[in-house]
Amino acid sequence: MVRRLLPPLGLAAALLALWEAYVAASGIAPVILPAPSAVAKVMLAEAPKFLVHAWTTSIEVVVGFVLATALGAALGVVIALSRPAGAAIYPLIIAAQVMPKVAIAPLLIIWLGFDLGPKIALTTLIAFFPIVVNTVVGMGMVRRETYNLFLSLGATGLQIFWKLRVPAALPVFFGGLKIASTLAVIGAVVGEFMGANAGLGYLLTVYVGNAGTVHAFAGIMYLTILGLCFFLLVVIVERLIVQPHLRTRVVAEAAQS
Repeated sequence: MVRRLLPPLGLAAALLALWEAYVAASGIAPVILPAPSAVAKVMLAEAPKFLVHAWTTSIEVVVGFVLATALGAALGVVIALSRPAGAAIYPLIIAAQVMPKVAIAPLLIIWLGFDLGPKIALTTLIAFFPIVVNTVVGMGMVRRETYNLFLSLGATGLQIFWKLRVPAALPVFFGGLKIASTLAVIGAVVGEFMGANAGLGYLLTVYVGNAGTVHAFAGIMYLTILGLCFFLLVVIVERLIVQPHLRTRVVAEAAQS
């Protein structure tokens, strides 16, 4: 694990060093491009304020992500198991995905108010599409030989679903969750841009509006850390759930051969 982290951490450190050197050599004004050291000082000095707003954004991300997961998985299962339902639902989901979410955000504020509701709704709308697609793909990744074996053993449709389709879909499903975890953070921030009184996105609009570039960069760094932590959390859950299923699947396939 540590060895896998060393290359990206080393590259990030090199890029920060180049950034610091460029700012020092060029003499560029901090209001245009602050040095990483100045950003780090603000992050440390004003950490309590940033963390309070990060907590608000985290609530929006987590709730929106959970709703997107539930909605996306349910729709994906329906589409995968029912061709008529898939033919009716899938085009509407694609249409909803290509619809500009920024244009919907003001309407969500009108409908749901100025609190967390519109941010959570926008997060759900942005994050659920990859979960739907990956659920559909994963449900179809069942080997015909294994499926026929289940039928020959008299397995019911429910048993085939839980014992065969769900384990086969898990790796692809978690791939969709990892994509959705990054989109959820974006959705929450976009919602806060449209209208909020708390959250890291709200702080960014305040700082940018007042030419507080150093503070804006600090907020961006906190958002980056939040997004990375959320992504890593999904990866950890994936390893806890998927790895045992993969080992069981390998043993079963070896026994069949």
